[in-house]
Amino acid sequence: MEDAELKEEILRLAREYTQRVHGRFAPDALSKFIPGETEIPYAGRVFDGDEVSAAVESSLDFWLTLGTNGKDFQKQFASYLGVQQSVLVNSGSSANLVALASLTSHKIQASKRLNRGDEVITCAAGFPTTVAPIVQLGCVPVFVDSNPVTGNVCAEMLDEAYCDGKTKAVMIAHTLGNPFDLGTVLAFCKKNDLWLIEDNCDALGSTYTLPEGHPLREVVGKKTDDLCAPLTRRTGAWGDVSTQSFYPAHHMTMGEGGCVNIVHERRLKVYAESFRDWGRDCWCESGKDDTCNKRFGWQLGDLPLGYDHKYTYSHLGYNLKPLDLQAAIGIEQLSKVDGFTRARKENWAYLRAGLDGLAEFFDFMLPTHANLWSERGFSWDESGCQSDPSWFGFMLRIKPDSPFSRTKFVQHLQGAKIGNRMLFGGNLVRQPAFVQLAKDAPGAFRIVGELSGADALMNEAVFLGVYPGLSKAMLGYVVECIETFVKKSL
Repeated sequence: MEDAELKEEILRLAREYTQRVHGRFAPDALSKFIPGETEIPYAGRVFDGDEVSAAVESSLDFWLTLGTNGKDFQKQFASYLGVQQSVLVNSGSSANLVALASLTSHKIQASKRLNRGDEVITCAAGFPTTVAPIVQLGCVPVFVDSNPVTGNVCAEMLDEAYCDGKTKAVMIAHTLGNPFDLGTVLAFCKKNDLWLIEDNCDALGSTYTLPEGHPLREVVGKKTDDLCAPLTRRTGAWGDVSTQSFYPAHHMTMGEGGCVNIVHERRLKVYAESFRDWGRDCWCESGKDDTCNKRFGWQLGDLPLGYDHKYTYSHLGYNLKPLDLQAAIGIEQLSKVDGFTRARKENWAYLRAGLDGLAEFFDFMLPTHANLWSERGFSWDESGCQSDPSWFGFMLRIKPDSPFSRTKFVQHLQGAKIGNRMLFGGNLVRQPAFVQLAKDAPGAFRIVGELSGADALMNEAVFLGVYPGLSKAMLGYVVECIETFVKKSL
């Protein structure tokens, strides 16, 4: 058998094995579901033989470190998102670190560069690694409250958080796939000449729309846009830099893995790659030499003229690259993202309709700018802006006057084998790490207001799964279990 034939047979067998052993994870799988016995995860990977075959083929090539698949994925993902360029890293948390670190580069003009002691406005409720890089890089996070209905930052409080001469950036996440108020946040950043870093890790596939005639249309529009029409973009394509996570719980996966997306300024890609790749000044791809045609013609720092550019370091960087095998998986997953997004929206709508009769006991999440939900759709506020979430989860909050506590509720869900999570870290300033930080380094972060919304999310919120691997039978069982629990609590 020839080498090529042998390889094809290996890949065929990999697909056959995947169908036999992992068939239940396929996008169109009809998994056997036994109520009360089968686990209903809050999130999970959805894949088929395409991903496994791609991974096996990459392992057979045995390049291992980031290579051709990585280059192809970065190009495809940037095109999907609608940004200039994307830079793969080994996790969403690393993406947040690299995104913020790239803005500390000495190659950025001093007035715009993030320096130690500069302030970065962020949101109080969420996942800790949206905020951790701010502290790790010596900057000061400024915590703004969260809206408990949308889960997102209270954008109307940004002016109160701003400190002239100190505030340099805004770094916030789209909570559970729900776009934050980009109209207000963008206007604030433009007015004060601030960087905007979108943590898009939980929101792949979500979109946001500015209406016709919105004051920001000409500011954020492209030459190819019709300035007289509404402007719709995917989240992650509005700020200066955005980040993505490809952890198995997220909208698509490559195992571990993440991405830094450069929305406008191409030079930021060089800085992001430098911080990802040990801090080196060289921009050659892995396995390539002398892309600049002057590898031994540079004189940088106090190094001698002609010192090897591949071993010249302009930043204090890290090594945060993923494997090329992961990128091979990512290419296949990316081709399925639109289908995943549709399924997430449908599953969210199913739960919302099914639980509507329990509105006396629960407050339900709304998309940003939505006033009201009905089975016909959402009604919207007077801003004209609209958000269309690719939901990461279905969040509800137990009303304070309900006849049951959140603890009793989640214990019931666990007993029924229904996966659930609280809203990540809740109010992050209540977490042990930040309590200790306040003791060890007073002034290491700043709080705006009382953070009552973030506290409400911390004390009342739970979210359930809506990922594409859930069947209607599973979702129907979730609704039935919650209805039964409420009835027994009365």
